[in-house]
Amino acid sequence: MGRSAPTPAAPLLAPLAAGSLADRATEALGRLVRRGEYPPRSRLPTEMELCARFGVSRTVVREAVARLKAAGLVESRQGSGLYVREPNRAMPFHIDPGAVHSAASVLEILELRRGLESEAAALAAERCSRAQLGTIRAALAAIAREEAAGRDGVAADMAFHRAVARASGNRHCLALWDFVSQFLRVGMRATRANEARRTDFAAQVRAEHRAVLAAIARRDPAAARAAALRHLEMAAARIRGADAAFWREEGTRYAQPLRAAQLRPGAPPEGGPGRSHPARPPRRGRGGSR
Repeated sequence: MGRSAPTPAAPLLAPLAAGSLADRATEALGRLVRRGEYPPRSRLPTEMELCARFGVSRTVVREAVARLKAAGLVESRQGSGLYVREPNRAMPFHIDPGAVHSAASVLEILELRRGLESEAAALAAERCSRAQLGTIRAALAAIAREEAAGRDGVAADMAFHRAVARASGNRHCLALWDFVSQFLRVGMRATRANEARRTDFAAQVRAEHRAVLAAIARRDPAAARAAALRHLEMAAARIRGADAAFWREEGTRYAQPLRAAQLRPGAPPEGGPGRSHPARPPRRGRGGSR
């Protein structure tokens, strides 16, 4: 029989834009498990202890525990209690739902994208079909049309990057990109709001996208990899250039819908696949994309 892990300091149940108490309890307890404060095979506190810990009812705790069971994080043992599971195949890859609320956390997502998208671009240069190249070109043209129409261009921008991943010919590369994209969508909306403050950003991003496309069209894997890396490095530089006030206001506002959606099983990220949103009026000129 396992032993209960020492009870760490209670986290605050931070408010979410559209989150219930069950959402917040699920996030708080899940974070403790994923960060190792309750290690594998350790026994979690009792239901009543969790109620006292988080200041919620037994109904809320039961709902949170049911969600963590469904996610493969914890399991019940008859007559013994609730235990943290060992890492297993049923446990999905997970990124903290709050992972796009600040510049530092968005930069972590960008670092993940660097490895994924640079190799996808290189593989696309080797393997893409004529039809797939046409899809990449069409997505790039769609970004310009969205911006000209006063839309935020996020759906078209994401379609461009997804088309490159698909053209890699590696189904796992595409599946991983699709997972990361739910966080990218909200992060991209936030950074585009920042980019709208600078008239030079739009030109930078268009040039970066064109360089990726041109290298793939030339069937030059090394150049495609370098172009994708430069695009993401420049995206990181633009994010670092955003002031703290932007991330307190705009970044958090765009990130909160994702945090709430990720805590409800089956709920898509705010905005949903393929949907574009009206762009906020730019302060100085029109922004680009990431």
